[in-house]
Amino acid sequence: MQVRFEASRPADTRTVAYPVNGKAFPQTNADAADLAAASADAQRFDGDAGALLDLFVPGGETATRVLFAGIGKAAPTTDNLEKAGSALAARLLTSGETSLVVDLTGSSIGDTATAAAHIAFGALMRSWRYDKYRTKLADKSKPTLTEIVIVGGGDEAANLYAPLAALAEGLSLTRELVTEPANIIYPESFVERCRSLADLGIKVSVLGEAEMEAAGMGAILAVSQGSARAAQLLVLHWNGTDDAGDPALALVGKGVTFDTGGISIKPAAGMEDMKWDMGGAGAVVGAMATLAGRKARVNVVGICGLVENMPSSTATRPGDVVTSMSGQTIEVINTDAEGRMVLCDAISWVQQNYAPKTIVDLATLTGAMIVALGHEYGGLFANDDALAEQLLAAGTASGDPLWRFPLGDAYDKLIDSPIADMKNVGPRPGGSITAAQFIRRFVDKDVRWAHLDIAGMVWAAKPGTLHDKGATGYGVRLLDRFVRDNFEG
Repeated sequence: MQVRFEASRPADTRTVAYPVNGKAFPQTNADAADLAAASADAQRFDGDAGALLDLFVPGGETATRVLFAGIGKAAPTTDNLEKAGSALAARLLTSGETSLVVDLTGSSIGDTATAAAHIAFGALMRSWRYDKYRTKLADKSKPTLTEIVIVGGGDEAANLYAPLAALAEGLSLTRELVTEPANIIYPESFVERCRSLADLGIKVSVLGEAEMEAAGMGAILAVSQGSARAAQLLVLHWNGTDDAGDPALALVGKGVTFDTGGISIKPAAGMEDMKWDMGGAGAVVGAMATLAGRKARVNVVGICGLVENMPSSTATRPGDVVTSMSGQTIEVINTDAEGRMVLCDAISWVQQNYAPKTIVDLATLTGAMIVALGHEYGGLFANDDALAEQLLAAGTASGDPLWRFPLGDAYDKLIDSPIADMKNVGPRPGGSITAAQFIRRFVDKDVRWAHLDIAGMVWAAKPGTLHDKGATGYGVRLLDRFVRDNFEG
């Protein structure tokens, strides 16, 4: 869908929307305002953020469709503005309307430029769909809305929207990767989808299995060895600074493009969902695309460990012992605890080759995290309190919320192995925590590290403010805000 910013309303406008504080209907269209005031009680419209009042106002031989979009009863926040844009897109996307004009010229909301940018962003992201494989979609179910025209806000609105447009591109890429089925997106094809990021100025490089074997990355290869699909380590480096030194920050993503559980096979029911077990890697790719797209002044590297976890005659068995890149040995108790095996070698590799001072990893790591937090928060683990606070703040500000969990020696002892340096799982209680403790063992001294377990957040069974059912793009806004607030000069 296209977004345009104009100084005045197009002459052929058929559908127009006005943002509303409470029931303070703008008087730009007096007939519509009078009708809205009379209809508000009947439709139970009170101006809450995301609420809509939908009317048809006669005029000449036709009628104009007029929508009043609630932005809350107080001074509008960017979140409430996005809710209004989202509600408009959700209402009109398949309505038969092709164009929506959002008129801010008669509004009393204050900063119309900010309002224009965030209403547009909310509408754009809520309208995202992936209908590539739907060959028999009924006409009434097909999207018709192709453009949103924002009137008011001037050139400043377009300037404020530019970084949001880059964020939208990053979110869309993440959602695409997460949505695609595993026969389409596997390690090598994931890499190919990302090669176009070089056009944004990102340096793209890849390690295949031979290079990983030469580097001693036995943990990630132990996950991959049961699959006919070769593992890949995707490296994305964006340097928007004048500093040619090592990146200050590394983002590391778990990219299990399909997870059967390996020999410790998962139950059949719901296994199709495991196409999105690469959601952490997807978020890293989307965040890197966003940073490069808005020319962020930061030096950052993104690492995606890409594998497929399959059962076969060559698959790793429970009880096998493998040697990680760090030299530490791992007794594999459960082959379905594969994500931490991917992350540990990816973290070792980025530390050896880029020496970042801060590492944030993202992974759809444990079902235990969904048991603990449902689908409302991502889990946060960190070895540094200041880093944890930075991420919590970024989560709150971005709309990708996090909740911090503890780490400690008592949990760490639970993954000690009688025959190797560690086991890849601990007991059932505290499963998300022992998974984080496992990863922590591979983080170098003096490196700030945080682990985000986003298992409950990358896929949604119901629509949200900025997404329909399906891939959410969780993590992209979080990382973009985290970088903006803490790493950009």
